[in-house]
Amino acid sequence: MKIAFLGPQASFTQLATAQLFPDEELLPQANILDCFHAVENGEVDKAVVPLENSIEGTVSMTLDYLYKTPEIKIEAEAVMPIAHHLMVHPDCKIEDIEKIYSHPQALAQSFHFLDDHFKEVTKQDFSSTAAAAKHVSENVDRNLAAVANQFAANLYGLKIIHRNIQDFEQNHTRFIVISKKKQAYHHEKLNILGEKSGLLITLPEDHAGGLHQVLSVFAWRKMNLSKIESRTLKTGLGNYFFFINVVGKWEPVLHENALEELKALDADVDFLGNYKEYLLES
Repeated sequence: MKIAFLGPQASFTQLATAQLFPDEELLPQANILDCFHAVENGEVDKAVVPLENSIEGTVSMTLDYLYKTPEIKIEAEAVMPIAHHLMVHPDCKIEDIEKIYSHPQALAQSFHFLDDHFKEVTKQDFSSTAAAAKHVSENVDRNLAAVANQFAANLYGLKIIHRNIQDFEQNHTRFIVISKKKQAYHHEKLNILGEKSGLLITLPEDHAGGLHQVLSVFAWRKMNLSKIESRTLKTGLGNYFFFINVVGKWEPVLHENALEELKALDADVDFLGNYKEYLLES
């Protein structure tokens, strides 16, 4: 199979994808939209993209594209601990570092360390942590640094000068496996954290108690929700869709009836799938 992932090489998403699909062809993509397009156009069988970070929250672009491409479903979730390291070219004069590059979320997740130790150094956003490491390796004549992972340091020949600089130990990223097939991913060797279902729900109109009506569909059936998040429809202020996770296995009678009740309320429902959540290594 061909599996797309948010690249470039040595990105955290590649680390996750390599554990989920160790024997498949992995194809890096420039951004999350390209991952969705590759699946949508049949260029790849599946793709792996980030959905949420425990510090910085949901990756809004992923949610938006899930909404815009209803033919794409979720096959699995995977949670991976995130470790950020500060790295330079071996010839770099550390005391003269002039810029630190990384993905905006990596810089945000390491904000306090960088502010304490490199307060006067300019921090600049880059498309990914791996791309930042590659940029540092290609500019030997400048005293640059990157915040990236161990894989990136090894790949681009950089020296790690500070390890585990993330501000919080419990830094995890949740990834999803997406495809156009309505099936669940299974991996015998990975630890399973749980099982859940994903739903995208759009209310018919803005009226008092509308969201309460939707939530009551799950409440009286004692269906536990582990996540509910609103995202703008981009059609005007106050217009939203909701991403909801329902914990547990999908029971055909109970859950299908819930979907029918939601539709009876004139809510638009996109069932993203019932899937397992796996634990990966950093």
